[in-house]
Amino acid sequence: MTRVARSLPILDWGRQYDRDVLTSDLVAAAIVTIMLIPQSLAYAMLAGLPAEVGLYASILPLIAYAIFGTSRTLAVGPVAVVSLMTASSIGAIAAQGTPDYLAAAALLALISGAMLMAMG
Repeated sequence: MTRVARSLPILDWGRQYDRDVLTSDLVAAAIVTIMLIPQSLAYAMLAGLPAEVGLYASILPLIAYAIFGTSRTLAVGPVAVVSLMTASSIGAIAAQGTPDYLAAAALLALISGAMLMAMG
């Protein structure tokens, strides 16, 4: 297996994907999307961020995990506890609704992601 194939598991499982289950997978994706949109908007508001940030926080991890992930049953996306922790930690640094608040939230997400990537 080449280095690229090891880094991108989608290249491996994409070739072996059973197309007979494609319809079921698309229906499941539609159902999850219907639930995820209002949920992610609410989680962004819990964190004190603009609602559209919740959409980014739910869509981008799903796409990234589809490309780089290996588990077929892992749930990826925003959760309420993380939203509340974000609001609590950033609220001590910047006032809610300011550009500094949004920048601090982005920096917190990047640092958290970098730490997780460093740990493997």
